[in-house]
Amino acid sequence: MTLIIKGEGLTINDVVDVARNNKKVKLHEGAVYRIVKCRQMLERKMDAGEIMYGVNTGIGEFSEVMLTDDQVKEFQKYLIYNHAAGIGDAMPVDYVRGAMLCRINVHAHGNSGCRPEITQTLVEMLNKGVTPYVCRKGSVGASGDLAPMAQIALLLLGEGKAFYKGELLDGKDAMSRAGIKIPGLKARDGLATINGSNVLTAMSALFLFDANNWLKQAEIAAAMSLEALKANMKPYTPILHEVRGFSGAVRSAKAIQKLIKGGDLELGKVAAKVQDAYSMRSTPQVIGAAHDALAYAKSQVEIELNGVGDNPVFFPDEDLQLSGANFQGTPVSLPMDMAGIAITMVSVMSERRMNRLNNPALSAGLPAFLTKGAGMFSGLMLSQYTADMQIVEQRLLSAPASVQSIPAAADQEDFVSMGMNTAIKNFQILDNARGILGIEFMAAAQALDFREYAFGKGVVKAREVVRKYVDFLDIDRPLYKDHNAMKDLVESCEILKAVEAEVGPLE
Repeated sequence: MTLIIKGEGLTINDVVDVARNNKKVKLHEGAVYRIVKCRQMLERKMDAGEIMYGVNTGIGEFSEVMLTDDQVKEFQKYLIYNHAAGIGDAMPVDYVRGAMLCRINVHAHGNSGCRPEITQTLVEMLNKGVTPYVCRKGSVGASGDLAPMAQIALLLLGEGKAFYKGELLDGKDAMSRAGIKIPGLKARDGLATINGSNVLTAMSALFLFDANNWLKQAEIAAAMSLEALKANMKPYTPILHEVRGFSGAVRSAKAIQKLIKGGDLELGKVAAKVQDAYSMRSTPQVIGAAHDALAYAKSQVEIELNGVGDNPVFFPDEDLQLSGANFQGTPVSLPMDMAGIAITMVSVMSERRMNRLNNPALSAGLPAFLTKGAGMFSGLMLSQYTADMQIVEQRLLSAPASVQSIPAAADQEDFVSMGMNTAIKNFQILDNARGILGIEFMAAAQALDFREYAFGKGVVKAREVVRKYVDFLDIDRPLYKDHNAMKDLVESCEILKAVEAEVGPLE
């Protein structure tokens, strides 16, 4: 089914479907009408000689410089050339496709002033699989993601480079092979393509989708560890969390109860302490806080997905154009800093449970480092080292980027969001989080194999999937293969899919 772009109703799941699953898109006829109507207004104002930022003036510090009629015709090309100033390797294809979708949805409002050919070309590029080559770094997340979006706009000139059917081609060649006409850039077209925080927003949407799946797997790993550690499960009674009122904690407690349902621990057949350590007892409060943080970040990202991030903004019904700062990435970068911190926080708790599984003083009778041959063998001792190293990196990456503004453009642009830094480091945090959680899964499965009581259905299914990829550690072996296999397994969400098929959705 084709996704109809209307300027509203775009969700994080829609971004994933288009960016990763190649879902086709189409502009709603109402959106086409609005784009045409806005363009007609802009052309009337140009004919009347009205001063409009970025149309017949320079940009940034040069906004007071008026352009001649001849300069206006060439200005958009040189604007894109100048702003295509990124650095580094190519962004993943899904980041770029997501950004293109976001920009199309901005245009669909009919407030950007570009020609409809510009928006329709972006639609064709998505549908025919032409993905511009965009450097990973260069945006400061204000005035839009100018550098990466400019590399997208180069294709509208038949320039730059693009991926098409697995090849990296010159932009003109890629467009030709896909049968897409190059529209060129006329007045306003270039700035209307680049002047929004669309790359960091698309990346944030993809991150939140992945982070939600990771958090659900964190609950599965927690349930496995809790069963192995003979946890007191009374702190997971939903009414305890309902009386406090945080929806994320209620959700998390219910998910973990669902995972252990039917096992001896849930049925009270296993002796437990009156009170466990915080890393066991506080899991719903901690993972729940992360759920709540991600829910808030999602609400802000979806506002941005459906808003008009541009400058200037045109209002055809009022015959008005306003220059402002709707490109500013802070409304996204601030909550996304919090989202990255939330993943680090849950990873720290995961490692603390893994420590308890390893430590014979804390593990309720499990062998030291989960090995039968302590002394001769070291078991999972070094797995904890690997987890710890990744957590330190996460902590370094969790410093917020949204307070790191550096003034630019002769202090005309003297506060910027640095939201691209947030988006980039969040994926690095999540990459480490998958490795850390994979190690907890591996340790929990090893610990469960030492226990002789019955486990909940969700826990049994999770251990079953883990054992497809990592064998019981009977004698020591090089563990790097196991660590990488578990990290890949977490990224694939195979455990999550199998468990939810067994016990139902964990949300």
